[in-house]
Amino acid sequence: MAFGRGSKTRTVEEPPIEQVAWDTVRKFVVSPVVRPESPKRSRAVLDKPAVRVPMGTKLLPVLAPCAYLGSSSVPQSPSRPEFTLYEDPGALRLLCYVEEPQEVDGEQHYVVRDGQGQTVGTLRRIPPKRPFKHTWRIEQPGRPEIVGRNEWASGSAKEVAGRAAGRFVTGIVDDLLNPGDGDTPGTGKGRKLEWRADDKVVMTSEGSNEVHVRVDWVDRRLAFAFALVGDK
Repeated sequence: MAFGRGSKTRTVEEPPIEQVAWDTVRKFVVSPVVRPESPKRSRAVLDKPAVRVPMGTKLLPVLAPCAYLGSSSVPQSPSRPEFTLYEDPGALRLLCYVEEPQEVDGEQHYVVRDGQGQTVGTLRRIPPKRPFKHTWRIEQPGRPEIVGRNEWASGSAKEVAGRAAGRFVTGIVDDLLNPGDGDTPGTGKGRKLEWRADDKVVMTSEGSNEVHVRVDWVDRRLAFAFALVGDK
């Protein structure tokens, strides 16, 4: 069967991608990818590493930027580049940064500051206790503490018991028995966390950089900071 010119993949002309206001973001990833590979796009298009918001269509998805990661070329950066975010690609307007972690009573504390150096909040990494993996806390001034833990272990005692029983029946018990860190066994993805405040889910995450903020009062800069630090 002969193939004519009409069978070749045509280049789709796409409109420019507008930047999204960082404080309105609900779902985001941290990535240099602007236009992911798709059925109508033969290869991914890359740009500066940034906090990006999934948009577009299934055939032509895009990842719109809302904040840009720092780089080693930026003079007088307040923190290491991968811990620093700017509102613009030229790194002229500092959005926030994460200070180097401090050891406090066995926990790692990451203080997050805004562009003026004022404290936005603190991430606390709580060391693991068998048979659990480490958990997280987010302290945001004027708001209830946010607790992040494995999806299966989040919620009331009844909910946790039900999930644990379900995992046991299906034979997926690695997360329960393995106290170490790392990706979810057999999936190549980071573990799923539920973040609760007053027993309500306010944020979810999968791995370190796919995050879904579910309530407006969560300061997005703290969610971004978790993605930058990573679920280590």
